[in-house]
Amino acid sequence: VQLQASGGGLVQAGGSPRLSCAASVTIFSSYNVAWYRQAPGKQREFVAASTTGGTTNYADSVKGRFTISRDNAKKTVYLQMDSLKPEDTGVYFCSAARFEGPYWGQGTLVTVSS
Repeated sequence: VQLQASGGGLVQAGGSPRLSCAASVTIFSSYNVAWYRQAPGKQREFVAASTTGGTTNYADSVKGRFTISRDNAKKTVYLQMDSLKPEDTGVYFCSAARFEGPYWGQGTLVTVSS
């Protein structure tokens, strides 16, 4: 399983970038997918998840600002980030899991300037 994240970059506070993560799997719909992030000098933390059953959940810190979605036909998971804050800065990783895994992508850096 390979996951390719993209969409990061330098963004001003209040911006609304969208991250994408394309998966090289046969049946993407059978995977639970998630986004994590790692800020400089900190541990990786959960951001958002989307299950095979359509359930989504979010970290309290991003609830109401970030939206996770998936396109099973395109084998891609997205993270729409709105109202970005400087504390959202970090490397964003996508992951996928079912009865094996999780598998991790290489991460995409998001830097939020104030």
